[in-house]
This record gives sequence, structure tokens and C-alpha cells, in this order.
Amino acid sequence: MKNKRAEQLKAFDRLLTIMDELREQCPWDRKQTLQSLRHLTIEETYELGDAILDNDLEEVKKELGDLLLHIVFYAKIGSETEAFDIADVANGICDKLIDRHPHIYGDVEVADEEEVKQNWEKLKLREGKKSVLEGVPKSLPALVKASRIQDKVAGVGFDWEKPEQVWEKLEEELQEFREEVNSGTRDRIEEEFGDVMFSMINYARFLKVNPEDALERTNKKFIKRFRYLEEKASQTGKSLQDMTLAEMDVFWEEAKKL
Repeated sequence: MKNKRAEQLKAFDRLLTIMDELREQCPWDRKQTLQSLRHLTIEETYELGDAILDNDLEEVKKELGDLLLHIVFYAKIGSETEAFDIADVANGICDKLIDRHPHIYGDVEVADEEEVKQNWEKLKLREGKKSVLEGVPKSLPALVKASRIQDKVAGVGFDWEKPEQVWEKLEEELQEFREEVNSGTRDRIEEEFGDVMFSMINYARFLKVNPEDALERTNKKFIKRFRYLEEKASQTGKSLQDMTLAEMDVFWEEAKKL
């Protein structure tokens, strides 16, 4: 175990050394700022998410390396103005983890995972946060944001008691959506559609289903089937625009069986 930890520390030190060298010698690396790296970091995060969904562990390893590089890069930039360095970053998260886990590093007792989550949100408020929703980034995609909002408020007890209650709420929202579709304005239809989606995401939480992962799996499934359809159409010498829906449906059903 000690040898393994020594190898890990050596590898991390190697990365820090390379970052120092790149920042000093490479024109591109020397030019980067916190702001210029931001969109690249977001892209790398999504690439990691794709690799995880595909269960491609080799790719997960590579994408984790890319993200680790970004963390070291940000810390290097921070150190140049003496705002913070990688030690500050690491010690900061260590201190937070210790403070947020009093059931491990203190004398607090918890019964299960839910109590851990509830304690986590209460501790955040004690740290000076005015709202449990302060930790939800404004720039999150709406679907992910809705899921995080619901997790946060549930952590302080604002939640349904049973999945059946959430399902009833979803049915209620669907009915309201249908009524607006039949007679409402565009704004009202959009509002009710949002309520339906929010309720669906909430129900997914009770089923222990990650809505973002579920939707992305469906996206990938659809893309795979549609590409099969395009390939088959090409083999027959036709474009999709020249095919009837019935003809396309034959290949679509083949794709589903595959």
C-alpha cells in the first residue's frame, strides 16, 4: 500500500513539474487564462460523461487525465498571482470533507445515506450560505439543474413522502398540460410543459434513476438506430427523402432488433 501511494505521489509530482515547464516554455500554455480554459474544461467534462455512459474504462482513464490537467493548470495560474496554489486547492477540499463528515471525523451518528445528505445541507447553511440552492450553478443545463434543485431541497426535508404522491402530481401536471395544448397560449403551453418535465425529473429521483443519464442513453440509442437506417437506405440506392415512412420503418424495426 505504501509503495502504491508513493507511485501516486510521484506521478502527481511529475504532472506538476510538466505543468511548470509548459507554462514557462510553451507559447500556447503561457497564453492561457482561467477564462480561456473554462469552455475547454466543460467540454472535457462532457467527454468524461460520454466515456462513463459507454462504460469505456480506458477512455474514462484518459478523460480523467485531461480533467486533472485542467485542475493543475488552474492552480498554476492561481499561484502566479499568489491567489492560491495546488496545495491550497487540495487542503481546501480535505478540510471541507472532514467538516462535512462529522459521522466519520466526529461524534455524530447517522442511520443511512439520506441522513448523511441532510446533514450535508444543514452544515452548508451553518457555514454562512443563505440558501440551500446557492450550490446549484447558474450555468448548468436545465435538466441537470432541475435534478440538483430537487436533491438540495430534499436534503432539508422539503420533499414528498412516497413515490405515489409524485406520480399523482405528474398526472396532475400532464392533465394541465393537455388542457393548455387544447386551448392555451404558447407561453402557457411552455410553462405547463416545464412543469411536466420538472415532475418527471422528480419522479425519476424517487425511482433512483438519473434523468440526464437516462435521456442521454436514449439519445445514443436513437442515433445508433437512425444511422443504421441511413446506411440501409444508402445500400438500396435511395435517400431518406425519397423513402416513405413505411419503408423507413422496416429498417427502423431491424435496428431495434439489433
